[in-house]
Amino acid sequence: MGFKLGTARQPYMISGEVRSPLTFKNPDGSVSGTPVYRKDLDGGILGEANKDGSIYISKSVPKGSRQEREILQHEMKHAVMMKTGRLDYNDDWIKYDGIKYPRKNGKIQYHGKWIDEGSKTFPWEKH
Repeated sequence: MGFKLGTARQPYMISGEVRSPLTFKNPDGSVSGTPVYRKDLDGGILGEANKDGSIYISKSVPKGSRQEREILQHEMKHAVMMKTGRLDYNDDWIKYDGIKYPRKNGKIQYHGKWIDEGSKTFPWEKH
């Protein structure tokens, strides 16, 4: 006997954003159960995903803004990568897809060069 759940639910676009009718996300881009805290972040950092599953958003980012939503969506991707074991970090290294990259003084050594953390050069920042 077959089972039919209903009609297909395809993602769709609104104002350049991909949306899905079946989602557990909140309108701000976060996922229920993921604590989001506003705090002062160093050196122009706008968002951070933490190993404990929480996300920090800079107090300088306007609440409810498109920028806030984009930052939350970006940091949620990092949080998911950490939960699935694809991404890990400590004060001395970043580990992505099983490869460790040295980290120090706000920079990460990648392909022999020291590059500022958060750079789009890194494959984990391109998502």
